[in-house]
Amino acid sequence: MSHSAGPASPVRERTAPRRRSVRVLTVALVLALAGAIFGVSARTARGDEGRTPDDLAQLVANESDRVTDLQEQSDALQAEIDALSVENETPVEGSPGEAEITANRIAAGTTALTGPGLRVALDDAPPGNYPEQFRPDDLVVHQQDLQAVVNGLWAGGAEAMTLQSQRVDPTTAFRCVGNVLVLKGRVYSPPFVVEAIGDQDAMRSALDRAPDVQAYMSYVDAVSLGWRLDEVAKIEVPRSDQVTLTYAQVQG
Repeated sequence: MSHSAGPASPVRERTAPRRRSVRVLTVALVLALAGAIFGVSARTARGDEGRTPDDLAQLVANESDRVTDLQEQSDALQAEIDALSVENETPVEGSPGEAEITANRIAAGTTALTGPGLRVALDDAPPGNYPEQFRPDDLVVHQQDLQAVVNGLWAGGAEAMTLQSQRVDPTTAFRCVGNVLVLKGRVYSPPFVVEAIGDQDAMRSALDRAPDVQAYMSYVDAVSLGWRLDEVAKIEVPRSDQVTLTYAQVQG
């Protein structure tokens, strides 16, 4: 079919330029928006690259404060739980279940404990000039050193234990990053102090037999790594602050 000039032609001719104008305007807006997004992304990237160690230190400090606040809330709630537990679970004195309940509470860390035991403190070597064969890494307390002491005390029959005054059990995880200790969301600097309630002679003998403890002691002699072992007449071990409670639920 041939196209001839007629009344409809001017309409098509006017409409086509309008559509092209709309498309051009749309493309321009999209390009402008994309440019703005790229600009914001670039500024954000430059801001990330410009972060200083002070920002990281502040982040750690803020998170540590947040952990402290949450811990205080946890302590308050745990005090209520303890009060209810005493009301509902206290066995009759001398009953067959009394010893079992007490032992379970100690193992779970849900009850505080007081008694004689040992206190072990480990610390980094003091500043000084050391022979060339010793590296800076040899002058600080490492995770394996602290773990060796904790394991040795458990092997010696420790009934309850704290690390930096926090209740720990044989499954408690902690990490040493550089010369700082990370335990239950908190960061500690040396000296690192372990206290354990139990037979003092048995625990001391277990430490003497532990190969990793003896390896640490060789550096105590060589570069003066910190080591102090004391017998303590009364050690107070608090209840655990990270006991997870689970409840039975009715299916249906």
